[in-house]
Amino acid sequence: MVNQMEVHIFNQQKQLKEYADKYDIQIEAWAPFGEGRGGTFDNDVIREIGKKYDKTTAQVMLRWHIQRGIVVILKSTHKESMIENYNVFNFMLTDDEMQTIAGLDTATSSFFSHQDPKMVEWFVQMVEERKKRGNKG
Repeated sequence: MVNQMEVHIFNQQKQLKEYADKYDIQIEAWAPFGEGRGGTFDNDVIREIGKKYDKTTAQVMLRWHIQRGIVVILKSTHKESMIENYNVFNFMLTDDEMQTIAGLDTATSSFFSHQDPKMVEWFVQMVEERKKRGNKG
């Protein structure tokens, strides 16, 4: 079973990860970079770790996901980004670096609360309206 959730350095879903591991559920990261919100690509902690390995902040974040056992499916139309994203298998973050990144967790969504029923209803309505507009062409 796979559960696609918003997971990134600022919303690490620690409790969900424990539950998923317990029940053999694979987490797939939705917005693994938080879509850059909150300064994920400019984070000093991630940048410093990247310097140690001669890696970009994106590569460090990808490596962090992989080492946590989280599936990451990335979308890119740029060949350079695809190559960069693939080049994360030639280094490993230390336990201390993983713990340092764990300390960045704010346990808050970069988008909206997925637990607030009114917000979820709003989102569903917005998606349905976009579908209707898309089908009128």
